[in-house]
Amino acid sequence: MAGNETSTVDFDAVVVGAGFSGLYMLKSLRDFLGLSARVYESGTGVGGTWYWNRYPGAKSDSDSYIYCFSFDKELLQEWTWSEKYPGHKEIRAYLEHVAERHDLNRDIEFETSVASATFDEDANVWTVETDKGDSVTARFFISAVGALSSSNTPKFEGIDSFRGETYHTGHWPHEGVDFTGKRVGIIGTGASAVQAIPIIAEEADELTVFQRTANYIVPARNTPADPEETAARKADYEAIWERLRESNFGFELYLEEKGALDCSDEERERELMERWEDGGFRIWLGSYVDIFFTDEANAKVREFLHERIRETVDDPETAEKLIPKDHPFGVKRNPLDTGYYEAFNRENVSLVDVKSNPVARITESGVRLEDGSEYEFDALVYATGFDAMTGPLNKIDIRGRNGELLREKWEMGPRTYLGLMSAGYPNLFTITGPQSPSVLSNMPVSIEQHVEFITRIVRDMGERGAATIEPTREAEDAWVEENQALAEATLFTSADTWYMGANIPGKPRVFMPNLSFVGPYRKRCDTVADNDYEGFAFDGAASREGATA
Repeated sequence: MAGNETSTVDFDAVVVGAGFSGLYMLKSLRDFLGLSARVYESGTGVGGTWYWNRYPGAKSDSDSYIYCFSFDKELLQEWTWSEKYPGHKEIRAYLEHVAERHDLNRDIEFETSVASATFDEDANVWTVETDKGDSVTARFFISAVGALSSSNTPKFEGIDSFRGETYHTGHWPHEGVDFTGKRVGIIGTGASAVQAIPIIAEEADELTVFQRTANYIVPARNTPADPEETAARKADYEAIWERLRESNFGFELYLEEKGALDCSDEERERELMERWEDGGFRIWLGSYVDIFFTDEANAKVREFLHERIRETVDDPETAEKLIPKDHPFGVKRNPLDTGYYEAFNRENVSLVDVKSNPVARITESGVRLEDGSEYEFDALVYATGFDAMTGPLNKIDIRGRNGELLREKWEMGPRTYLGLMSAGYPNLFTITGPQSPSVLSNMPVSIEQHVEFITRIVRDMGERGAATIEPTREAEDAWVEENQALAEATLFTSADTWYMGANIPGKPRVFMPNLSFVGPYRKRCDTVADNDYEGFAFDGAASREGATA
């Protein structure tokens, strides 16, 4: 069979996941390109990450007016959010409404996970197998699995021996959990824990928080949506989305040209306090640019934040435990707080440092630390995060040319071009994959950009009669090198974070997001396409060149 031919397939495309990415990808493939598509979703309904994220207090940390799709202009006008930061129920209701409004559910197979995907070099098709034993073929295999969908539970000794109730924030019971009158232990103090702890503290008889790493946490200042502000934004949506697409992070937030070191102490204190009182990411993504590059500048903001912790937490010893000591501000995902620090002022809440005294094992009745101290609980909550970015893809047995297994290729860290494709895996697209802006942005903005770029590629392939597209090894190598160089010029690589894979034992320490920023990255993708898809090869040209080199 010639290189630009394909055999008959069951679908033009198979998409994995029915969250923001999967829904818009399905809409684009089916309704904009006229292609057949099948979406596989492991949950019983749409929502992606938000199908599973139902723990107490689960909310978006992006403002509701920009945590949505822009492609449906009428829906932007019709849908009204109830608060500044939407909760998980409201986000899920929104995505369910989108699926129903655009008749997407008919092409989604729920309660089905993709187990493997194998590229057939002779037929130029992907064979996709599910956990139900079904097998289908498709020209395009598109990952919409999300960056934070593979939950991580540490392999504590004795973890299965606990006789009480056990929960993970990433897989919360849909019917909810009542902790009234119970002794609860929660392990982890990342973004999920920061949202859950204040609410669990109000219910539980006792709540013990096991903290390995203190985080910098800033106030959300969540409020009901203001009707006048909502109306003004709806009238300005065209301009808002244009600004978001050209922005650094997909927010209407802009870094100051001056640095923290360029201000007097009084000016800096005043400006930081204004951002603190405003709440949200403004103190992080709308602050001084030099805090991401020099520790001296970063220390000025850290000092300010340390004082806010000390003035909020009554017990000085607890306050000092909650002050981060091992990383700069802003190089970890910055959780938004609604009553987190205040929760430690409650008599029924205690904080245990497990960095100096780690968890030794989980027992039948609770938790034992290395010094032998034991804590008894009726319920344990693991707020231990995710195997981020590469984890969801590595769970699938993905084999490209010559049967190469993707997770083996990525054994030392992800290797992509533009965070969109990987050499040797024709027609495999990763929406907001590793080495794209993804988690360093307001996700819907980056998701739409990737979906629209994939849509353009597929359309242009049809016009030129190409059967496959993939990056060249040279383009991939250059992008991997550029991605790491951008990160190493900042303070991001100085901390053990899930951006670096540091929360997963044995995972290589490689910075996985991309720091090009949303607007410049979008322009880069457009330029690549305009330059006849520079860095990409069609119809196996890259593999043939590699074989004859």
